[in-house]
Amino acid sequence: MIHRLILLALLALSAATFAQSVPPPPVVARAWLLLDHGSNQPLAEQAADERVEPASLTKLMTAYLSFSALRSRRLSLDQVVPVSEKAWKAQGSRMFIEPNQPVTVKELLHGMIVQSGNDACIALAEAVAGSEENFVVAMNREAQRLGLKNTKFMNATGLPDPRHYASARDLALLAQALIRDFPEYYPIYATKEYTYNKITQPNRNRLLWLDPTVDGVKTGHTESAGYCLIASSKRGPRRLISVVLGTPSDNARAQESLKLLNHGFLAFDAVKLYDRNFALSRLKVFKGERNTVKAGFLDDFVLSLPKGATVSKDAIKVQLESRQPLLAPVQQGDRVATLKLTVNDKPWGEYPVVALETVPVAGIFGRAWDTIRMWFE
Repeated sequence: MIHRLILLALLALSAATFAQSVPPPPVVARAWLLLDHGSNQPLAEQAADERVEPASLTKLMTAYLSFSALRSRRLSLDQVVPVSEKAWKAQGSRMFIEPNQPVTVKELLHGMIVQSGNDACIALAEAVAGSEENFVVAMNREAQRLGLKNTKFMNATGLPDPRHYASARDLALLAQALIRDFPEYYPIYATKEYTYNKITQPNRNRLLWLDPTVDGVKTGHTESAGYCLIASSKRGPRRLISVVLGTPSDNARAQESLKLLNHGFLAFDAVKLYDRNFALSRLKVFKGERNTVKAGFLDDFVLSLPKGATVSKDAIKVQLESRQPLLAPVQQGDRVATLKLTVNDKPWGEYPVVALETVPVAGIFGRAWDTIRMWFE
């Protein structure tokens, strides 16, 4: 059952603007997408849902699951990981781990993220799930949970496989989830070089040197996939994520990504609707230690609005839809509702609203009482 709450947007829109957005520049890539991180709003795209080979962009999911294992304490940063023969002999880019040389999870993360080491990916997959095959099952399960509709993984590295694919939209959503869910680990993606086993390798993301506002995310390349890059830039209150897939060269993927990011920041104005941790509503919770949970956004909710004519405050309306019944446990960050935005009575976008706090499960008597409550409600 869906409950709807009509909310007044907390806006001062004298500077907000709407019009036909400036068309994006030509982008030399097979598929591409520009995404507003804060509002989940696509600003420009081409073939964004086409299934293509993601190459080493796959490693974002490998990192996501590794960060999840760290948070749940199934791994620790200083934990020493054994190096299997499979990891040691991994094809493609490597950080050069060896079976007789101890390596920690922290070192493997840097080797995977900065050096794009396939050997690091396999070692982490084995540490998390026991084998790369088991890890791939978890990768696909997590892809489903995140709503990645055109993604399937066959390995933890991104090595070519005809059954291994993703789309530009899915990869943007994956990058968005990684930045949102693991802010404590995301800074690794801005590291410009890393040394392991007396071998120093630079980060392949050239935008880290070209644009100081870029702090990630990941490159990818195979002969069949071409040169790919997911880039993220934060300028003022806004963060944008660009995805370019299948460009002809290392230089092209950097320049096309920068072109898209500049377009997003120059052709759109930033308007903040809600502050981070502002409670849009208190939603009813059943079988929890508390009967309600605060719902809102963990980051400032900032929209990218195309430059043009000024609109009035009354032109923007928001509606909160909560799916009920909402059952405990509810974890901070869990999606609990959807905010629907209309402009001049036309749909503009739908945005996930999350729990701002954790509500544990109630005791046996509390759960029993709420079971009775649910019968009547």
